[in-house]
Amino acid sequence: MQLGLTKEGKMWLGVLVVLLLCSSLEGQESSFTINSVHMVILPKQEVQNGENLTLQCIVDISTTSHVRPQHQLLFYKNDEQFYNVSSMKSTESYFIPQARVYHAGIYKCTVILNNKVKTTSEYEVMVRGVSSPRVTLDKKEAIEGGVVIVNCSVPNEKAPVHFIVEKVELDTKGIKQKREKSSQHQNFVTLDFTVEEQDRVIYFLCQASIISGRHLETSSTTRSDLVTVRESFSNPQFYVHPAGVIIEGDLLHIKCIIQVTPMVQAFPEIIIQRDKTIVGHSKQGNEATYSVMATMKENGNYTCKVETSQISKVSSIVVNITELFPKPKLESSATHLDEGGSLNLWCSVPHTVDFAIQKGDMNVSRAQNFTKTVSKWDSGNYTCVAGMGKVIKKSNEVLITVCAPVVEVKLAILNNKQVESGDDLVLRCFVNKASGPITYKFYREEDVRPFYVKISNETQAMWYKSPAGTEQGGQYYCTASNRANPAKNIPKSNLLTVRVFLAPWKKGVIAVVVIAVIIAILAVGARYYFWKKAKAKQMPVEMSRPAAPLLTSNNEKMPGSSTEANRPYGYDEDIGNHETNPVKEKKEPLTLDVEYTEVEVNSLEPHEGLGRKGTETVYSEIRKANPGQKQPWSRAQPDPQNHSRQNLNPNMFPDVSDADNI
Repeated sequence: MQLGLTKEGKMWLGVLVVLLLCSSLEGQESSFTINSVHMVILPKQEVQNGENLTLQCIVDISTTSHVRPQHQLLFYKNDEQFYNVSSMKSTESYFIPQARVYHAGIYKCTVILNNKVKTTSEYEVMVRGVSSPRVTLDKKEAIEGGVVIVNCSVPNEKAPVHFIVEKVELDTKGIKQKREKSSQHQNFVTLDFTVEEQDRVIYFLCQASIISGRHLETSSTTRSDLVTVRESFSNPQFYVHPAGVIIEGDLLHIKCIIQVTPMVQAFPEIIIQRDKTIVGHSKQGNEATYSVMATMKENGNYTCKVETSQISKVSSIVVNITELFPKPKLESSATHLDEGGSLNLWCSVPHTVDFAIQKGDMNVSRAQNFTKTVSKWDSGNYTCVAGMGKVIKKSNEVLITVCAPVVEVKLAILNNKQVESGDDLVLRCFVNKASGPITYKFYREEDVRPFYVKISNETQAMWYKSPAGTEQGGQYYCTASNRANPAKNIPKSNLLTVRVFLAPWKKGVIAVVVIAVIIAILAVGARYYFWKKAKAKQMPVEMSRPAAPLLTSNNEKMPGSSTEANRPYGYDEDIGNHETNPVKEKKEPLTLDVEYTEVEVNSLEPHEGLGRKGTETVYSEIRKANPGQKQPWSRAQPDPQNHSRQNLNPNMFPDVSDADNI
């Protein structure tokens, strides 16, 4: 019997085979690899502000599975992830409608498949231009000095944004004011603009700039609505009365008037100036006035200035006043007079007027001239006053100086008449009252010429000596005089005695020095005295010794002996040999009595050794001094018959004090 399958059975059989095949494939591990990944930017990488922008990430994957694996795509801008999607597609897109500046940057995408990751290269997207700003105003009508608030924004952009706003005059198209401001956190700015007095119809321009990477993108300029400006007050106008010629003595009336807009909340200040001096002002109402009797000093340029905190308007006018009579002139015969001199003053004006001569504010004469014998009280400033009706004019000032001669001069010493050495010596020469300049002269009594001169307007003069020494002691006086004192009659002060004494410590130092000098002199004298006395005792012994060298029995010198070797300590050749010094012998008195004494002296013979002695006869010459002679002296001579001389034994001779007893 033959079995057959229906069409439906065959279909199910195929499904079963597929399921079995899939199950077998699932039991096997699939293999895959990411071949490449890249990005496409549509329509291009550089677009204009407001254009649409599409970012596409395209992935190429190979796998052993007949089913495409699922992968993850990550989109980055400036290294920050802004979008991600899981997909089995090879292409995924990110759409940006109406791209703005803040969309510009560096883009890339990354694909992740299980543990495998691959990233595209970087793509720079640039958005050119900034969307047009929007300008709004808080008012369309403004008043001078008011404020218009301007708002400038770019709603489609993100901060930070830099704005430039300009105020423009419609008629001139000139930019009257320009301001710039950056907004770091908002896409708009609000600025206040003051309406100036010259503004009539104005509008505002706004432009925005944004930094995109390394580029600065700028928007087009947007214009605001028009603003109509109304005056807060009119230009000031002058009114002067009298309108024609103005003569000194007339009542001068000056008025400054303005028209004020009803919208103004407060009146402006009105100021009237003559040159730079304010002569009238008003803060209430629409006018200011200045009224005064016309004189020559009211001549000049007058200015009316109307001011608020923001607005200032000015107008000017020149006022001319005709002089009624000229200013008087005061003259004097002399400005410096001695006491007792004659003062002559006269006032001159080429017109018939009333006169008065004044010293300070006091009238000294109602006439045109003034004459007086002056004293020192007449010194001062004199003026002449001339008047006609209400017009009074003052002349120039004349300074009169009356020189009063120098009641007396006195000289004093500050502190004390006795001054310690080393301190300051100050002499003060002074007068009571006298006109300057005064010449002060300081003298010592024994000197004809002054040692110090000073010219001063003061009533005293000082002379300083620092430090003072004993040489400053003595008698002093001074003189003082001015131009009123006759040259032959100059006042002289009292005679002042000044004593300068040594300070106690200086006296002590001097005493110590004097005592030290005396002690030193005494010490030197004592030393000299004892030295002379010792020399006087030694002299007789030295004189008794032979002057010739020591000889042997054969009249030969001993070996090693010499004349200098046999001389005693302190030996004086002039004393030992009077025959070779005739000069000194002449100094001796001729009346001296000479006696000779024979003396035997034991001596050793050199050739006989120590055991044998010899004798020698010497003569001792003794001269007797005259009664007026201070000290005797003696001289010993050897025996002229004995040719062999021996050294004498000092012990064989008596002391010099016993010379008279020999």
